[in-house]
Amino acid sequence: MLNFPEVEKKRKKRFHTETTVAEVVQEPHPIVVTEEDVSGLPLPSTSNSVVAVEAEVYLLKKELEELKKTKTVQQRFTYAMICDSDKLVLTHTGLPNKSVFNYILQLCTAGEITYFLGWKVPIISHCDQLLMTLMKLKRNPTHKELAFRFQLGETTVANIINTWLHILHETIFEGLMKNKIPSLLKNKSCLPNCFTDFTSCRIIIDCTEVYAAVPASMIKKQSMYSNYKHRYTLKGLVGVAPNGVVTFLSDLYGGSTSDKKITQDCGLLSQLQSGDLILADKGFLINDIVPEGVSVNIPPFLETPQFTREQALRTRSIARARIHVERAIGRIKGYSILEFIPHNLMCYSSKVWQVCGALTNFQYPLIKEVEVFYRCGENISEENVSSE
Repeated sequence: MLNFPEVEKKRKKRFHTETTVAEVVQEPHPIVVTEEDVSGLPLPSTSNSVVAVEAEVYLLKKELEELKKTKTVQQRFTYAMICDSDKLVLTHTGLPNKSVFNYILQLCTAGEITYFLGWKVPIISHCDQLLMTLMKLKRNPTHKELAFRFQLGETTVANIINTWLHILHETIFEGLMKNKIPSLLKNKSCLPNCFTDFTSCRIIIDCTEVYAAVPASMIKKQSMYSNYKHRYTLKGLVGVAPNGVVTFLSDLYGGSTSDKKITQDCGLLSQLQSGDLILADKGFLINDIVPEGVSVNIPPFLETPQFTREQALRTRSIARARIHVERAIGRIKGYSILEFIPHNLMCYSSKVWQVCGALTNFQYPLIKEVEVFYRCGENISEENVSSE
């Protein structure tokens, strides 16, 4: 057999190297160091370790900032983000605080929810679904914007909003408000000072218009064109109690419909009784259609070059009382969804209008003078409240 000493030498060397590495890798025995062993010895330098730690901290901070940016973009908007701030709740929902929000949520979720498109949305809670709907009513963001904020599809957003719009209409308009005006006795129990000349006032009424998309039908164009606004509009009647609470909201009619026609058709007159008084604007020439014994008080028309002293005082007195219906209408129109009714919302326009009007009654009292009567019925005798 041939002998290759060089190869054998290399093998021995490699074997020696592998043995050395194995010895190094082998776990050493634990060494116990006592104070006597280290006493008097100089401490090792830690400058290199400090630099390494600082560099690692810097890199971790940069990574954390990037993660925060990513999380901010992908984080879903929820009610938990705003519930601790009354100002944020008011800005996004139009409700004064989280207690009122939770109360409405409890009312709306008391029964089973049937979704508009037939399929449920378990991906977000009912609380956030109500928040989304109120945001649509109050601030009127597009479905695309809501889909981005809540990390949903636009079809899902439409399903939620249409569903909760009908739930709110059924719960707070039909269920609580009922479009039933309070009795004269209830009105007298919390009558403001500006109604001392109108103690028999049952309701203050006025009509207002909201802009709408141009309809395709010529018949609807004729019905919706407003000569007053010179645009296509929808018109609704608002009824307010003397204490400033919205008690009646009609359906929306075409902008060309007269105030008298709406008053006659909306069902308000059937609730009035003999001895009741209606405060209205000059456009409500309804004395010939109100029930017998019901009176209508409107500002006097200027038939002479100047009002007499009695006419001026009467006009001023009526204006002081009527201003509350104007303020109530201002609150209703504070919901941005009523700034313009598009084609896809036209079939639900009356429900949107009535829900927005009903939601204003959950805000703080319109007249601070009667605010005390909102606190669990304080200072109101049980006999007066229970009698209709």
